[in-house]
Amino acid sequence: MAAMQLNEDFLHYIWQYRLFKRLDVYCKDGQPLQIIHPGVKNTDAGPDFTLAKLRIGPQLWAGNVEIHLKSSDWQLHGHQKDKSYDTVVLHAVYEDDIEIRRTDGTLIPILILKELVPESLLNNYLQLIGGRNFFPCSNQIKDVDRLRIDEMLEKMIKKRLAGRAADVYDKMQQNNNNWNETYYYLLMRNFGFKVNAVPFELLADAVPSTLIGRYSDQPLQVAALLFGVAGFLERDFKDDYPRQLKTAFVFLQKKYQLKSIDVSLWKFMRIHPQNFPVWRIAQAASLLAGTKHSLSKILENSDLKEIKEMFSVYAAHAYWNNHSDFDRECKEGSTRLGKHSIENIVINTVSLILYTYGQYSGRPQFIERAFTLLKTIPSERNAILLNYQQAGMKLRHAYDSQAVLELNKKFCSQKKCLNCIIGIDLLGNRKSL
Repeated sequence: MAAMQLNEDFLHYIWQYRLFKRLDVYCKDGQPLQIIHPGVKNTDAGPDFTLAKLRIGPQLWAGNVEIHLKSSDWQLHGHQKDKSYDTVVLHAVYEDDIEIRRTDGTLIPILILKELVPESLLNNYLQLIGGRNFFPCSNQIKDVDRLRIDEMLEKMIKKRLAGRAADVYDKMQQNNNNWNETYYYLLMRNFGFKVNAVPFELLADAVPSTLIGRYSDQPLQVAALLFGVAGFLERDFKDDYPRQLKTAFVFLQKKYQLKSIDVSLWKFMRIHPQNFPVWRIAQAASLLAGTKHSLSKILENSDLKEIKEMFSVYAAHAYWNNHSDFDRECKEGSTRLGKHSIENIVINTVSLILYTYGQYSGRPQFIERAFTLLKTIPSERNAILLNYQQAGMKLRHAYDSQAVLELNKKFCSQKKCLNCIIGIDLLGNRKSL
């Protein structure tokens, strides 16, 4: 039963850290095996471990090691036709069911792992990955040393920001290496708050920040540009404000040869009116018209309070105080960005652009500032994070919550416990990572 639940990742783990139940190890043919170096784990095509150094009997070998659940997996994976596997000096398998040879007919030494794997380690692993909990170690996470958890979270936040920064840098290159334009793009995308992120991206590409900058002291024109290109000004209106916007946009559209995006891309269903795209566009227009909102202002400010104020001082046009859409009245309310919306922007735009700028300009102080900002914002709240919190993991700030989201995506959901510091700790091999 155990072999059926095992995977090669577990056998890789056993081999890499030589976690055998005894020191004296022998190959199938009875020759003693000394593992001088297990080799380097290969994440590309080819044998599982490269540059291994082994002594089999009296002979010293340098080469590659291939690991399978069964010997017959060699043929199942087509290695018998691949000459790159002729460099394999040892075939480590959980079960030996057939004889394996190289393409020249020579036998490959076999190490049978089944009798070498410690039962306690095997049982711990199967228990870890065999449950049906939201994440594998949800029943044990509360018993893990917080230092080990923080060690893994630090790896995850760096991995998350580095991956997202690479995407941002690609966008910057598309923007002719213009950091300000890239920051504007991120900010606009953020105003979509996931549900409408894509149409906001299209809007940012269609209305560049340089064009917005020409009208930064003319709020009506900035709003007309955004609403018009977003496709919301193509019908007739009864209210004065949208009619003024439409008139302004007709002129701007002709002057700059602007094309509107398909209005059907915007999503309204199952969204609170204050998150309607027209509201978010109105807030973005107010922010962009109220200041010359540039990356330099973000780089100059290291205080979270000041950065928050950059996004909170501007309210949308008074029309939106009692309208949820053009020509549609609603209960009166505030049009300023709320606390959680501002924190979302600081997490997903400000911290990200700081990290990216620091990473690609060679100025680590901005990377540290990104981390500091994340540690001054409360943890985010969503269904994924709630599962970790209910299991006993304390999320102290956005630094933790962002790291856990990455942990869940790249490790927990794929049950890659053997690559996780927390999983390794629970398996009792704290020195492996």
